[in-house]
Amino acid sequence: MYDFAYHKPATLADAVKLLAADPDAKAVSGGHTLIPALKLRLNKPSALVDLSGIAEMKGIRREGGALVIGALTRHAEVAESAEVKAAIPALAYLAAHIGDVQVRNRGTLGGSVSNNDPAADYPAAVLGLGATVHTSKRKIAADDFFLGMFTTALEPDEILVAISFPIPEKAGYAKMKNPASRYVMAGAFVSKGPMGVRVAINGAGPCVFRQSAMEAALAAQWSPEAVAGIKQDADGLNSDIHGSAEYRAHLVTVMAKRAVAAAG
Repeated sequence: MYDFAYHKPATLADAVKLLAADPDAKAVSGGHTLIPALKLRLNKPSALVDLSGIAEMKGIRREGGALVIGALTRHAEVAESAEVKAAIPALAYLAAHIGDVQVRNRGTLGGSVSNNDPAADYPAAVLGLGATVHTSKRKIAADDFFLGMFTTALEPDEILVAISFPIPEKAGYAKMKNPASRYVMAGAFVSKGPMGVRVAINGAGPCVFRQSAMEAALAAQWSPEAVAGIKQDADGLNSDIHGSAEYRAHLVTVMAKRAVAAAG
């Protein structure tokens, strides 16, 4: 691991100033993606800006027809929240099945979404619910946020502050996880509500993506059978020692069926 400066600001404004003053600085919250990258010398920031002490970036609240969750809210808090369970049960379920107990009590919503790891769970919920990402500068629609592997629309000095999830009529999530790492090999988050019918696929490709054919089928008939015959194209999907692109393509359909069944 390389040498770097360490800062722990108490306010969002101070964190933004630190990042703006040093283009090579990196923000960190739970650290589950960034710290391993530092250990492997895949990233070399001049400074780490620890966001964990910023109270204004934490918490869960309902605002009209949406659930607003602060970026520093930990997975365990989302999983155990009565507010989340009542409004979007699928989101609480997703959070409850991230990694293990240690990961859920350390990792944060904002860190997961900002890093956009292909095998992360939360990007599927953000895209699958048509959420809005609130940053220190602006609001970004989910469809415009995820740009590619580990790449988002966030600018270097921009911080993800909160995410607003429209409350759907129904939603479900299902994933096939690697038995050792628990990372997602292929997952599907489906929803029907104010943002229409949406199907987001994570784990299978370099970046979370929407499955338009399944969305059209579910808009016509909401049932597991509606997506059962839709095959995902394997071209461009991830392929590694854990599973080929063809295997992941098959899993997309299986997980989509299970997600719809879970949604009811």
